[in-house]
Amino acid sequence: MDDLRLLREMRAEVPEPGAEWLVSARARLLRRVRTWHLPRFGRRLLLAGALGGAASVVIATRRDGPGVVARSPVVRLDSATVLRQAAEVAESRPRPAVPRPDQWHYTRTLDKQANDAPGSPGTTQEGWIRYDGKQAAGYGEDGRMHVSDVPPDPGDDDLSPQQYDAKLRRLPTDPDDLLAHVSGDRHWIDLPVEEGVKKNAEPPDARAFRVIFLYLERHVVMPPKLEGAMFRALMKIPRVVVEKDVADAAGRRGLGIRFDWGGDPDALSYHILDPRTYRYLGSRMVWLRDEYIQGDSRPAFRAGSVWATALLASGIVDRPGRRL
Repeated sequence: MDDLRLLREMRAEVPEPGAEWLVSARARLLRRVRTWHLPRFGRRLLLAGALGGAASVVIATRRDGPGVVARSPVVRLDSATVLRQAAEVAESRPRPAVPRPDQWHYTRTLDKQANDAPGSPGTTQEGWIRYDGKQAAGYGEDGRMHVSDVPPDPGDDDLSPQQYDAKLRRLPTDPDDLLAHVSGDRHWIDLPVEEGVKKNAEPPDARAFRVIFLYLERHVVMPPKLEGAMFRALMKIPRVVVEKDVADAAGRRGLGIRFDWGGDPDALSYHILDPRTYRYLGSRMVWLRDEYIQGDSRPAFRAGSVWATALLASGIVDRPGRRL
């Protein structure tokens, strides 16, 4: 199973697509790959010295037949070494203060979609949400700040930052216990039945990998011990691959972490970490072969296409309109 196969399953009963359907399909695919979209509640150690001789050259962009891109040389790193170092750095961070309910979580993201025009700057989004989740804010097309009340919603996607952080603090900090938890965690994983994807179809290792990165992406205040445990749990997941110099949508190069499904993948999907701080930077998906929507003779995604995102800012401010 791989992410593109999931996309094909989602398309199984879809009629001839229109432009608006393509936008919807891309959005669903992106959520399956890494649930990256702007969260509804908003959202110095040198690598060379840490890694020593752990790097090796492996294969990723030459053409290899029509509609296919073979992987050109990339630098693969020893995943256990990288993740252990990430855990040690995370555990050394000062414990963050718990925000007040009346403070605001500010998030700014950049999204460059695979079918954007060449040279497109991508789409930047920013938003504010009160830590208690009662209000959201953002700038409208008129250039003015608009603040609105947020109705309560019990769904996991709509937890307030305060509720979400409380959920995080309840997670086990022993890496084995944490891994056991996330291997069966249904948090943001299963698509609705009507979208044609069989529930619980994901292997436990792949599910654990995905859930850990959902937590690393979307948290507001992460306890250092828990963040370290997440990296140590990743060390225990087979087929976790770490590559050097993977770029996010803002062009920042970091450590690309991906789950290796094995076989001949249709695409590679990365979560990207800063190589010094191990903070989350963004994501990148690279198509290795043309991807078609059923019934369409033209590929929806051409081999070599890239879909990238960047988390440009995320943190607590005292009022809407304040930026980091």
